[in-house]
Amino acid sequence: MTERQLPRWSELKPLLRAKPLRLDPVARGLADCYSIGDLRRMARRRTPRSVFDYTDGAAEEEISLRRARQLFRCLELRPSVLRDVSQVDTSTLMLGKPSAQPFAFAPTGFTRLMHHEGERAVARVAARHGIPYALSTLGTTSIEDVAAAAPGARQWFQLYVWRDRAAGEDLMARAKAAGFEALHLTVDVPVAGARLRDSRNGFSIPPALSLRTVADAALHPSWWVNLLTTRPLEFASLSQWDGTVAELLDALFDPTMTLDDLEWLRGVWDGPLVIKGVQTVADAVRMADAGADAIVLSNHGGRQLDRAPVPLRLVPDVVEALQGRTEVWLDTGITSGADVVAAIALGADATMVGRAYLYGLMAGGERGVERAVQILEAEVRRTMALLGVRSVSELSPSHVRLP
Repeated sequence: MTERQLPRWSELKPLLRAKPLRLDPVARGLADCYSIGDLRRMARRRTPRSVFDYTDGAAEEEISLRRARQLFRCLELRPSVLRDVSQVDTSTLMLGKPSAQPFAFAPTGFTRLMHHEGERAVARVAARHGIPYALSTLGTTSIEDVAAAAPGARQWFQLYVWRDRAAGEDLMARAKAAGFEALHLTVDVPVAGARLRDSRNGFSIPPALSLRTVADAALHPSWWVNLLTTRPLEFASLSQWDGTVAELLDALFDPTMTLDDLEWLRGVWDGPLVIKGVQTVADAVRMADAGADAIVLSNHGGRQLDRAPVPLRLVPDVVEALQGRTEVWLDTGITSGADVVAAIALGADATMVGRAYLYGLMAGGERGVERAVQILEAEVRRTMALLGVRSVSELSPSHVRLP
């Protein structure tokens, strides 16, 4: 027979601790987010469908994006046990300067569409956490305003080469004058990818009122109030546009650009040059031969060519081919700190995250971006400790097995 007794108050009291009461629904929601997936679900509830789908979606059947994420899910992490991991250092070098984490914030367009706080919020969070942030050509906050929002931060400027080369030269001059450290040249958009979610949603910049958007406004009133009561949504790098994203890209960007045009670019920009959108070993070698300070293995988050190569699978072969001649970064498919660690272990020097922080931005503005970084930082540190490594430099291919 089991002996029983009535519990004393002193025994019950520790069990009855109330969870802190948060009256702010955003704070309450973010406190319940423990992964980037949680932030994604919160973002989906808080933003209109067309805005969420623009961020979340990819090209055509979205095969490229699914394959990239699936490879991260299927890889195997291989720990080494009985190691002293009481102190874990997550810092690394990007372009020869320190970053507190082995990831940076990737450039993303139309950021104030996701949340009215936009690029300023992202830049401030990056500065607080000691990681770089790349501002997009298609940003919705000016180069100068982003620089002012986070003085002293490591900021990069992402450039698409326009048909109007003078406009590109002006953007580079403004970025240099504002103290931006490096230029990111994106090379995988000779024409726009077919982003079918956007087409089906009738997504345009700025959002056009229709029966669908009016109905959506009733479900997301705070998003619409913020959009209509803050500075009009417009591109920071061009005067105006009225049409779809695909029409904008096809109208502005130069499909005739070749490797020879890097000579023009170098004549205007004398700082570090990062080339983003490399998808083969042969092109990685060509970019290194052309003098790139870093290349980014990326298929544009699956938003351009569907069935494109999976960037993570390219890492070992590209690293072997380049032999340290230029830094190799990875972008596309990263949804956790474990993904970041796996990419570094396979040989990447650093990674870039885009959707991960945008989900946070849509979920809660600057506070949401802050929560996204907290989640990623904790995951990076914990994964490294569980693998038995104390610093980024200790990660090696022995820690990862690809399927």
